Amino acid sequence: MIGYVMLGTNDLKRASAFYDALLADLGASRTLEEEGHFVAWANAEGSPILSLSRPFDQKPATVGNGTMVALALEGPDRVVAVYRAAMDLGATDEGAPGERSPGFYAGYFRDPDSNKLCVYSLDPGGT
Repeated sequence: MIGYVMLGTNDLKRASAFYDALLADLGASRTLEEEGHFVAWANAEGSPILSLSRPFDQKPATVGNGTMVALALEGPDRVVAVYRAAMDLGATDEGAPGERSPGFYAGYFRDPDSNKLCVYSLDPGGT
């Protein structure tokens, strides 16, 4: 259902380096790029895309209150590993990894532009 998600940035070079490192571990690589304007990553052709862009209106990028991007992972160990990688890359903590409700294991962080992300794993049987 989701084609792509775009996050705003005021420093495309810094933000791109953050996501290059974070998303490589998830099997994603750059799929589209317009130098100085936007960068996009995906796991495969036709899969959903995560992208960064300087705002089209040339005004500063700001964080949407209540906006969050969630990245699905396989298992709590992967959630912990990706969350830790994000912290090492300069993210800020918004909620350490843990079980939030039966079968939903998640960690929350903000990227260098303060966009909020969640890494999560679902276990329908409850962990």
